[in-house]
Amino acid sequence: MGIISKAIGVTGWTAFAAAGTFVAMTRKNRILPVPASDYIFNSTSYARYNPYNSPVTQDICLRRVPLSQIKPEYLEQEGRLAEKFCAGVWSGLGYAYQRRYLEKKYRGPETAGHLWDKEELKESKYEVGTLITDHFEVVAKTPESIMVRCGDSPRNKDARESDGLFEMTAEIKKDEGVAEFGLKSVFYNGLSGYKSGSTAGPMPSHVQWLHQQYDKVLMESALVNVTK
Repeated sequence: MGIISKAIGVTGWTAFAAAGTFVAMTRKNRILPVPASDYIFNSTSYARYNPYNSPVTQDICLRRVPLSQIKPEYLEQEGRLAEKFCAGVWSGLGYAYQRRYLEKKYRGPETAGHLWDKEELKESKYEVGTLITDHFEVVAKTPESIMVRCGDSPRNKDARESDGLFEMTAEIKKDEGVAEFGLKSVFYNGLSGYKSGSTAGPMPSHVQWLHQQYDKVLMESALVNVTK
């Protein structure tokens, strides 16, 4: 997946240098497949950016947190928890290395309108159209979800070989006394090259495994922004 696999290769490994610490830190995360019936596959963004319905590499990382551990001010206003969780993903320690890597390569006059600095990333409301470090663009937002397009620069507006959707979700389940957070990933080749009949997604299994471990780190660092 081009820049995705490159970024995974150079990102996050300092965070999991000690395997035991990594396992302990992320033990409450669950990695599951995205159901074929999931709304993301029927979204306008998916249809627009994957016009040939190319096969996908997909998964979702889920984490449940007791409501008693969530900052109460983020539970009072609809949509606030999703915004702050999203802000935690991009401003948190888990994304810091990748943010610096992208900044060195792509920050300049052409990307001056993108979010780069930690404080900007922490305070943004992530409205549709927000551009993040020349690699992500917010394409959809609801009170419980913020979805970004990823895989290449948002300056490339067309269908592209390295493409995907990454959704951050925060659902308050009062009857269960928890908030459930999710990081949902769907990657694909948006160009016609996959019309050949291949059923394999764009990521080989070992790269997907690395991506899943990175998701766990992003999840835990994002939760710092919303928990007491």
